[in-house]
Amino acid sequence: MQLTSEDIERYRRHILLPEIGGAGQQRLKNARVLVIGAGGLGAPVLLYLAAAGVGTIGIMDDDMVSLSNLQRQVVHDTGTIGEAKTASARAHMARLNPAVRVLTFEERFSPGWALLHLPLFDFMVDGSDNFDTRYACADAAHVAEIPLVTGAVGRFDGSVTVLKPYEAGSDGTLNPTYRDLFPEKPPEGLIPACAETGIIGALPGVIGTLMAMETIKLITGVGDPLVGRLMLYDALAARFDTIRYMRRTAPAAAE
Repeated sequence: MQLTSEDIERYRRHILLPEIGGAGQQRLKNARVLVIGAGGLGAPVLLYLAAAGVGTIGIMDDDMVSLSNLQRQVVHDTGTIGEAKTASARAHMARLNPAVRVLTFEERFSPGWALLHLPLFDFMVDGSDNFDTRYACADAAHVAEIPLVTGAVGRFDGSVTVLKPYEAGSDGTLNPTYRDLFPEKPPEGLIPACAETGIIGALPGVIGTLMAMETIKLITGVGDPLVGRLMLYDALAARFDTIRYMRRTAPAAAE
């Protein structure tokens, strides 16, 4: 798909950037991105990818909008309480950028679903809130050989990384997998949900926006994505830290 005159006007601030230009904006228009979760992390991801002109965006979530979501899930509003999050998010994205094609999947991510539908997409962003889905997304993206941007948030902290384990780094070593970073899922109940502990509303906005930025970098080929690096954010200390992680000599087996 070529850029139209309306595209050129809408994305002028992107096109003015030498690193992006018309070619980068066209790559955004032709990109197909699947976003897992239309909650706290997914909200800014969906809005910024739609605003950036990503041509096809898939939304996967099986939840409904509730009043307690609105403190942080800014893709929804009071008028959409009780609606499916996929439908609520799609309507907001259409108002923001009607040129974006939005596909909705009102279900949970699973390996079986991935076999059938993941080939429709070139990139995946995981904004889920549980380790089962995170492992399933990471394994599926690895098999499909598509980049995965994954993030997580706690009460006042968050993290984001990029996974491309099917490719080798500059030293010839394969990039790490999600299981190299987290070899085993934490025991049930060790990490309580935000419904039990609370979460500061702006925090998912910070991490979700970083996830959107990493996705845009991957699509356009600019910058240095967080492959093999985990970015950590401490909101109370206003501090970012980055740690490196590597491929294990004996990869952890999928459960």
